[in-house]
Order: sequence, then C-alpha cells, then structure tokens
Amino acid sequence: MIAEGRQAAAWFSGGVMDSKCRVGRGGGFDLLFALHSPEIHLLAEVMLNQTFTDACLANNARYADEFDKGGLPAAPQGKAAVVACMDARMDVGRLLGLAEGDAHVIRNAGGVVTEDVLRSLVISQRLLGTEAIILIHHTDCGMMKFRDDDLKAAIEADTGIRPPFALEAFTDLEADVRQSIRRIQACPFIPVRDRVSGFIYEVETGRLKEVA
Repeated sequence: MIAEGRQAAAWFSGGVMDSKCRVGRGGGFDLLFALHSPEIHLLAEVMLNQTFTDACLANNARYADEFDKGGLPAAPQGKAAVVACMDARMDVGRLLGLAEGDAHVIRNAGGVVTEDVLRSLVISQRLLGTEAIILIHHTDCGMMKFRDDDLKAAIEADTGIRPPFALEAFTDLEADVRQSIRRIQACPFIPVRDRVSGFIYEVETGRLKEVA
C-alpha cells in the first residue's frame, strides 16, 4: 500500500520521487513526506478522494486562467495533419514543436491508418485546408505484442461476441508505416496524397527516424 501510495502521489503531482520519498511540486498536488512518517496518511486520502479526472479538472482551471488562444482559426496554420499512436510516452506537440493551431493531431492505437483515420484526413484536407500528412509509429509499441486473432478469441470468450473490426496488430514497424502510407495514397477522397511522410519515434531517445 505504501509503495502504491508513493507512485500515486508522484503520478498525481506530476512530480518526481526522490530518495527520501519526497515529491516535487507538480500539476495536481504539493506533497512532502517521509516514508513511515505520519504524513503517509495523506497518500491514502489522495488515493481515496482525488481521482485522475479531478486532478485534470483542477489543472484545466489553472490553464483557463491564463488562456489566450481564443482567437485562433480552426484551420491549422501549418496546413498539416499528424497521425500518431496514442502511447502515453509520446507528447506529439512537444516532440514536433507544435503550438496550438499548428496542425491536426489524429491518434489511435498504433497510429494505424484505418477507415476512421481516412475519414478524418478527408475532412482535414477538404474542409480545413491541410496538405501535408505526417505518420508516426514508435519503438516498443504494444501493437507488436499481440496477435489480432488471439485477442479477438479472448474477447469472444469473455463476452460471447467476436469483434468484427480489425485490431491492426503488426510485427514490423517500418512495414506498417509503409502500409499506412499506401492506404493514404490509395484513397481517392484525399486530394493531396503526394505529401505523406512516415517516421518512427524512438521512445528511448526522443528522436524521429524517417521511414524511406
């Protein structure tokens, strides 16, 4: 319980736990405590009374207090759309140096170009003027750690219903990036299909590697 509490406190605060079990100032809480000290009870209170959603809402209130982007146009200023994996280790805005209003960012499990991603890209280009498309997969991707049929079978055993949609697991990062590029290039509803580039983000280094 103590270990879980320490992790939860660090997670909620957005801080970093040091060797004395102290959590630095973060987005949701300011916590300072020592292992086995009376203040450990604060951890239980945090875990019981403060949810992740609560912390997010508190952070949003602070964000709104300083918000000054209300005049941005809906059309991305960079005329670009990014398709990336939903992995929590990827902060797409930061790793590409994007600010609010620069680009559309479309995310899903694997960063795979599915029919729904194509739908979003069609709207992005035809109604909001984007042209360039950037695809980003990443190393250590969870989509490489299971097989569609195995997970579908497990879901069917649990629910009695087999998912009718493809889960889009893959075994080769570069090959899947290339397949995603081909899916975009083959879609007749996307008007600009010759400005598609694919990359692999290295979660170990923070660097992007282009897929030729």
